[in-house]
Amino acid sequence: MTEDDGEERFVFRPIGHVESPYVERVDAPRQAVVSEVEGRIRLDPSLEDALDGLEAWSHLWVVFVFHHNPSWRPKVLPPRSDKRRGVLATRSPHRPNPIGLSVVRLLRVEGATLHVRELDMLDGTPVLDIKPYVPYADALVEANDGWLRQPDPGPSWHVTLAPLADEQLTFLADLDVDLRPSLEAALRLGPKPHAYRRIRRRGDRHELALKEWRVIFIPRESDEAILVEAIASGYRPRQIAEAETKGLLAAHRAFTDRWGHAPR
Repeated sequence: MTEDDGEERFVFRPIGHVESPYVERVDAPRQAVVSEVEGRIRLDPSLEDALDGLEAWSHLWVVFVFHHNPSWRPKVLPPRSDKRRGVLATRSPHRPNPIGLSVVRLLRVEGATLHVRELDMLDGTPVLDIKPYVPYADALVEANDGWLRQPDPGPSWHVTLAPLADEQLTFLADLDVDLRPSLEAALRLGPKPHAYRRIRRRGDRHELALKEWRVIFIPRESDEAILVEAIASGYRPRQIAEAETKGLLAAHRAFTDRWGHAPR
């Protein structure tokens, strides 16, 4: 603890970091329990003795830093709200102090490394603390749902890939651009545009932006089904041509050489 102009300030150092398949913020699920993704929490080797007995617990609280979120606003638009709310009345990752709290399933402990599942943290996330999840104290059945109209049911829409989209995704995966997990995770939440998901109408179709790629799909409200028709590059031909001289956007050039700049 330090003092600056009479104000108390607390300085924390990470005790470890997360190894996760999620690299970009858009990749990570909104809640860890909807994910079966596995990862590791590598703690400082000096903490190995501090983990004695941890293997007895099935779940852990992980206190971490939202290290990609340096700014915040007093009001935000949560994914399951139709109006803006005070940030402290939400679980937004953009907070006055960028501290996160997630529950993960502990698979095993190897030295100072925790193998976990149901992960929602980004690769490289700094970890501040680990605590056991204690069901009788941490799962309060009498707690209400606040301003949520109903508990979050998790992903419910069924996503199907048209043959063209499936072929294009396989082609991109061979170029080390694997859009399939992010695409399915985003669309299983439905076609409604939101500040956290870049979706817009395109005539009788919808378009989802995944980083610099575009996903063209058709939603069917009657049975909550989505058909992904095609994938397209988000760059214009001139941008790809200019970037090619610098050795950039190679995947986009290979993709557009085969399928053009607009979905068929």
